[in-house]
Amino acid sequence: MKTHTVGIIMNGVTGRMGTNQHLMRSIVEIIKQSGVQVSSTESIMPNPVLIGRNEVKLKKLSEMSGVEKWSTDLEKYMNDPEYPIYFDAQSTLRRADAVKAAASAGKHIYCEKPTAVDTATAIELHKFCEDKGVKSGVVQDKLWLPGLVKFQRAASNGFLGRIFAVTGEFGYWVYEGTTISSQRPSWNYRKEDGGGMMIDMLCHWRYVLDNLFGPVKSVQCRGATHIPERVDEYGTTYKATADDAAYSMFEIDGPDGEIIVNFNSSWVTRVRRDDLLTLHVDGTKGSAVVTLRDCYIQHYSNTPKPIWNPDIEQPVNFFDDWAKIPEQELYDNAFKVQWELFLRHVVLDEPFRWTLLEGAKGVQLAELGLKSWKERKWLEVEDLVK
Repeated sequence: MKTHTVGIIMNGVTGRMGTNQHLMRSIVEIIKQSGVQVSSTESIMPNPVLIGRNEVKLKKLSEMSGVEKWSTDLEKYMNDPEYPIYFDAQSTLRRADAVKAAASAGKHIYCEKPTAVDTATAIELHKFCEDKGVKSGVVQDKLWLPGLVKFQRAASNGFLGRIFAVTGEFGYWVYEGTTISSQRPSWNYRKEDGGGMMIDMLCHWRYVLDNLFGPVKSVQCRGATHIPERVDEYGTTYKATADDAAYSMFEIDGPDGEIIVNFNSSWVTRVRRDDLLTLHVDGTKGSAVVTLRDCYIQHYSNTPKPIWNPDIEQPVNFFDDWAKIPEQELYDNAFKVQWELFLRHVVLDEPFRWTLLEGAKGVQLAELGLKSWKERKWLEVEDLVK
């Protein structure tokens, strides 16, 4: 068996996402399965080192994960040729300088999104890595969620016909921290620290919409800060300066014509729907409701014919005529799937299209959303590939 051992500098993995999704559910699981199996005689084995600023957190994370190597000395490993990959899961404002330093050291870049808080910086990072001749990748995990995979197959088989409308609902109630502690870090609600719903989630919706339906051509967005004060991790009350909700419309250039998208994103909503994220997709031949793990479909021939009559109890149960797409295969963790693809890209030079340019597209949509809110108008989404 030939094993390609690949060193990975994992910077900022003491945070919630870095710990849970990237370290424990991706890299540690890949190690447990004896690496990424390329063939019956070849595999890729990650060799991570945990990097951060807090020794106590790093030591605890090392013990929990079984990853022995950890350090607060990032520069030491930047200069170590045994670690050709740099992964960044720090807070957004720290990312650009760290990515440039890693690319300058010849490291291939894989990082969380948003890659920056403005489009110019995000594009600069893409071009910087291209100029340095290193490979790059941006986390776009939702593309490998079971619900979205099931939907893509149904749509590509023509089940929905011509898709013309999408309604997205995302979010949940994030506690303010007064009587019940918040389940998100406080910097998420401070604009000066890179926080905000638009900069966080419109980066996701860009790649989801682009890949599932077609390129986003224009945007109109209205943000809000519904909860003006919150309590941080140390019990201190602070002013929320970033948007905690975004109400967006997008126009998409679909393969069969225009698609109109309404998308609500909120950290101040109480959920009464199938999941924390749902996409309701309407087409000429059928509709679909997509969740994180499931997809429900209703064909034209199964569509009920309701009559508007508010004076009687509704005789139609609108849940009855939907079919749940069955589990036709095993679905791995979405973050882990993309990690394996990136490792194959670095070691075997296999194609990988989710680069820093794709990350810049997400930042572009978020920045346009904020500008649309400020100027109160529709804005065109320019092609960044020009």
